Amino acid sequence: MAAQLETLASFNSFKGIVSYYSHASAATNCEMTFAVYLPAQAKQESVSAIVWLSGLTCNHENFITKAGAQHYADEHGVMLIMPDTSPRNVNIPAAEPDYDLGYGAGFYVDATQVPWAKNFNMYGYIIDELIPLCQRELPIKPGKVGIMGHSMGGHGAMVLGLRNPALFSSISAFSPICAPSQVPWGDKIFTAYLGAERKDWLAYDSCDLIAKGAEHLPLRVEQGDADQFLNEQLQPELLQKACESENYPLDYHLRRGFDHSYYFIASFIGEHIAFHAKHLTR
Repeated sequence: MAAQLETLASFNSFKGIVSYYSHASAATNCEMTFAVYLPAQAKQESVSAIVWLSGLTCNHENFITKAGAQHYADEHGVMLIMPDTSPRNVNIPAAEPDYDLGYGAGFYVDATQVPWAKNFNMYGYIIDELIPLCQRELPIKPGKVGIMGHSMGGHGAMVLGLRNPALFSSISAFSPICAPSQVPWGDKIFTAYLGAERKDWLAYDSCDLIAKGAEHLPLRVEQGDADQFLNEQLQPELLQKACESENYPLDYHLRRGFDHSYYFIASFIGEHIAFHAKHLTR
């Protein structure tokens, strides 16, 4: 039985409408919330869509309230879809204490370990539930979906895009965790959600997916050189090396003086939406 979509709130924004929705999810076994921006063009016709995946501690609201992306979505006539970053209120005590594990930290994987496996299945939720639900209920052009994200969400955007080239036309990321199986965040999160077998982590590691011959989708990455997580957690040089080894066409931009914040995202989100729009109109 198809999930029923409940409208929680709607707001006029720029030339379009921001709406918050909820629905029951079989993947996460809880109620999930997401946001959508419908540009003015969506009142008259189907439009392309871009899925945005947010980073640690965020939810479905952060991007739409901070990035100023609606202006560029109007310019290019694209819909924006913004899921939450994890299940919520699922009575897992371990989900509460740490900002980088549990609530707000789904990492876009399908967990296999207790107590996470029942609910923390954000990969399957987005691919198998959220996008099909939006395609059914909202005016999205068939085959015209891109994906982008920030930090943890940049990791998610690259992994979901690389693993599902038939679903997505383009990928982009701000400050992504490029090689999670090789950095402290990945050690912590993947051990908790996926177990101690490191080989099981590689299905969610962009560098490994590229090294194993992922299909060449358009990929843009934006990174600030003043990012406090750059050297320890993000390591874009590993992504560059993997792309060079496989002749994967990476559009990489290192921005002088920019950090990990939404000030960075807001500064270049227009270029990212234009990047996706270019490939979504082909």
